[in-house]
Amino acid sequence: MPTSTPRPTPQQQQVLDRILAQRERLRARRDAQRQARAAAIAQGVRVNPADPLLTRLASFARLHPLAVAAALGIAALAGPGRLARLAGVVLPAILRMRRG
Repeated sequence: MPTSTPRPTPQQQQVLDRILAQRERLRARRDAQRQARAAAIAQGVRVNPADPLLTRLASFARLHPLAVAAALGIAALAGPGRLARLAGVVLPAILRMRRG
């Protein structure tokens, strides 16, 4: 005796249709990101050291999204006080390296 699944109500079907459309949008976005990454690698896109700092940071973030997410997660866990102390130590060292 096979049991058939109940047919969804019109409201349930609308929800199911929205879920399906969202899945398709997410899949298309993932595919587009993969293609963009593959195209950037094929073109040899790298972080240009001659670019301004913000442009270099944006390029790095595009090339390495997981590394940036991990760094931001660690920074969030460290808290603002530790970040301020770390900046007080690291920023002068970076400025000295840039001058010399």
